[in-house]
Amino acid sequence: MKRFEYTITKYSSDTFNLLVYFCSEAGECSLNQIPSDQTKVLEDILNKQGSQGWVLVQLFFGKDGAMAFWRRELTGKAEQPRNNLISDSLSITR
Repeated sequence: MKRFEYTITKYSSDTFNLLVYFCSEAGECSLNQIPSDQTKVLEDILNKQGSQGWVLVQLFFGKDGAMAFWRRELTGKAEQPRNNLISDSLSITR
């Protein structure tokens, strides 16, 4: 059976100050006003976490910033999951 480790990272609204995500009353969601430097910030976050084996599960945007949920597979029987709070990152194992 595969085992996974999870982490949650938070990014302040300063990180994505011009990235606007919204849904209309009809339920259509889109990104507007996305300067290239803002998409580069998101790309850098995805690549940094991905290079460490993390896979993005979900990304939420709110007025105070963004929150990303990541998971990666635990390998090896001796490997223990991280169960600690590290600089705004919460890690849990399932």
